Amino acid sequence: MERLWSPWRLAYVTGTSDAQGCVFCDVLTSESAAPLVLFRGTLCYVILNLYPYNNGHLMVVPNRHVASLAGCTPAELSEMMQLTRRAEVALSEAYRPQGMNVGINIGRPAGAGVVDHVHVHAVPRWTGDTNFMSVIGQTRVLPEELEETARRLRPIFERLADEQA
Repeated sequence: MERLWSPWRLAYVTGTSDAQGCVFCDVLTSESAAPLVLFRGTLCYVILNLYPYNNGHLMVVPNRHVASLAGCTPAELSEMMQLTRRAEVALSEAYRPQGMNVGINIGRPAGAGVVDHVHVHAVPRWTGDTNFMSVIGQTRVLPEELEETARRLRPIFERLADEQA
């Protein structure tokens, strides 16, 4: 029998994380989060999801602590959508997915893991990526380490930013 080890998920699945405050706000000042940040805009940033559904799962997050789209400024909304577009382009170029989920979960009943800081998820999808491991075993198999995902995507985001300038 083979085992899939992912000890980094223990605090997440048991709800015993020592984290205080907002994980998305902490990214702005934390050196430990820097390897996950793919791009920093003026009002928002793009970061890999530490608990991804698939390789390439990233999020677009406003710098300001704001709970909903209704609380965002027009400039924040604009940059969030521009960065979400770049995420689609970068993920398509790097991974060639057959589809993509792009979504926002506002409130715990809607699936928000971080309830009070709005963010956009972009998740590349392939036919058959939900298999027996996910459905029966409730386990995700991710063939690429987060550091490799960041190494693959970061230069694309930089190039896209240069093309927009």
